[in-house]
Amino acid sequence: MTRVQLLDVSKRFGQTLAVDHVNADIADGEFVTLLGPSGCGKTTTLRMVAGLIDPTAGQIQFDGQAVNAVPSHRRNIGLAFQSHALFPHLSVARNIAFGLEVKRTPKVDVQRRVAEMLDMVELSEYGARMPAQLSGGQQQRVALARMLATDPRVLLFDEPLSALDRNLRDSLKYSILDLQRRTKKTAIYVTHDQSEAFAISDRIFVMNDGRIEQSGTQLDIYLRPRTEFVANFVGDNNAIAGEVTALVPGAPGEPSLVDVRAGRMRLRGLNPGNLRVGDKVLAFVRPENIDVLMESRESDEPNLIRGRIAQIVFEGPTVRVIVETDGVAIRATAGGLGRLTLLDQERRDVLLRLQEVTVVRDESAAAA
Repeated sequence: MTRVQLLDVSKRFGQTLAVDHVNADIADGEFVTLLGPSGCGKTTTLRMVAGLIDPTAGQIQFDGQAVNAVPSHRRNIGLAFQSHALFPHLSVARNIAFGLEVKRTPKVDVQRRVAEMLDMVELSEYGARMPAQLSGGQQQRVALARMLATDPRVLLFDEPLSALDRNLRDSLKYSILDLQRRTKKTAIYVTHDQSEAFAISDRIFVMNDGRIEQSGTQLDIYLRPRTEFVANFVGDNNAIAGEVTALVPGAPGEPSLVDVRAGRMRLRGLNPGNLRVGDKVLAFVRPENIDVLMESRESDEPNLIRGRIAQIVFEGPTVRVIVETDGVAIRATAGGLGRLTLLDQERRDVLLRLQEVTVVRDESAAAA
């Protein structure tokens, strides 16, 4: 196992700053994901860790030792890409053995290791087959076995499942996680697919414009976004613009809160820690964290707001409801009996109870 550190790492391509002072500390045996849209710098960051491109500034360390000057083939890393990159003229077994043969591993050790890898990826009966005789999922498993055969220190994945269909991706992502858990290798995984990132990661690094916007567990990223970008990028969210009216200390052991006034709405949510009274903010709440109450009494209670159902969309297990309140369209999702209750209720006045509200600074208002 290997600890990987990125210390103030940047990369320029001419005038373009692709990676902007990235800092990350990845523990031995940890599985982390670099998540973000196309062009955010996640693949460039991975390729610098792999040694395929050199950083413009900063340092990359394996177990406290700088590897900037160490060529890729001497870093002892395993790489998996979108394309399986299998040699079409070699059998499955020979593909897996290739890296070991390059290292002049004794033949008997090569055979033993290939058998172990085929068993690990559940392809023990496929060693004599050619890549063209395999399905896409089987080819990807062969590529994983080849990567693991040389016992690399760090596993690096660059969107390895993006070329596969959805059902196959859902299956193979858990295979990748299982292999990483069994080998206890440090792993860095790059994807733009949020479901992949949330399913297999110990921690997620959300990237935007070459920077790490936020890092943390799945719950941190999903329920406690710290920036407008993260709140908008991860999952579905309602954004309500308002202004901070009060800072509310939390109870012992509980997070501090912040009160926000948005028109006639009075909201209370988690304080990211960098807000002051009078700041322009966005209050985010996810559709599944909104209860639709079939009543319309007046209330000044925080996070209890009045509105009128403007649209109902039946989606089978759930119903998507759009409620207009104070000029804002708020999306809510209901399932089970609540879904049935809401059918055919358009134009009815209701109350919305907002839960798990997160407040972040409104960057666009601050820049104006």
